[in-house]
Amino acid sequence: MVDSDLRVENLKVTFSGRNGELTAVDGISYHLDAGEILAIVGESGCGKTVGALSILRLIPEPPGKIAQGSITFNSRDLLQLPQRELQKIRGNDIAMIFQDPMTSLNPVLTLGDQMMEPILRHSRLTQKEAWQKAVEVLRSVEIPSPAEKMNQYPHQLSGGMRQRVMIGMALTCSPKILIADEPTTALDVLIQAQIMDLLQQSKEQTGMSILLITHDLGMVTEIAQRVIVMYAGKIVESGPAKELFQTPLHPYTLGLKNSVPKLGQKLGTSKRLVEISGNVPSLNLLPSGCAFHPRCPSVMERCKTETPVLKKVGPGREVSCWLEGNPT
Repeated sequence: MVDSDLRVENLKVTFSGRNGELTAVDGISYHLDAGEILAIVGESGCGKTVGALSILRLIPEPPGKIAQGSITFNSRDLLQLPQRELQKIRGNDIAMIFQDPMTSLNPVLTLGDQMMEPILRHSRLTQKEAWQKAVEVLRSVEIPSPAEKMNQYPHQLSGGMRQRVMIGMALTCSPKILIADEPTTALDVLIQAQIMDLLQQSKEQTGMSILLITHDLGMVTEIAQRVIVMYAGKIVESGPAKELFQTPLHPYTLGLKNSVPKLGQKLGTSKRLVEISGNVPSLNLLPSGCAFHPRCPSVMERCKTETPVLKKVGPGREVSCWLEGNPT
């Protein structure tokens, strides 16, 4: 097992714009243990990706700013490191798979050039040795004819193959932590399953930890040990994956669970998929009290004016709700 303790404490990320300073991530805290898969779930706009990008300080400044908090990796605060030291960690100890492989891969560089860049930056291998290692990495992520693919450009590969290349690039330096931001977005179901199997195999072979950002709850229940549920920039619930989805304690988590189609479920005119009414609020139009209260079927008067705090309600479980863990 590799040493990969990551702790995020009271992280707040803001963005400046025409409407003033808006808070995208509002005081979140969590930890990622060695060899663990931790999933962060929630609708688009909840702050999942912004929080993940903050770990490697990839938030564009300006307009973004990490306003407060600490992100500690093996007893070192990443937010306080000089850029030179941070560069040694990016892609080496902590790697990231971004959402869209077509926009994340450079369209004017060959796959070989892009695969070799982290190897040459973080190792003392020669150009020839880096090429050979890159070919082996592509082979390990099941890219057919890897040596041939090294000379190709991203547009010459399918979406699934491009995503495998992204995974390969992230794994070239055997990172201790892999941040996978929506790694199966826009891929068909079969390719999604193959990509997730690939990530699990890589984890088992290397012992790395995975921070998985997703809205696919079916995927989460299959592979994650723990889950964090985010809404409007805050953590509203967290806990062991199986327990959290068996007995959700927050109305938002319950809504996410109920909105997932069940295998074999027959839908007709009398039975529709359950949906969460409304949308995630804009950062400049956050409601008072609990941010979820305009969409909550169990809303109470105090929810409209008082903001609940995240509190421990059982072994490994936390929830931020005035219902105290009894959603209806």
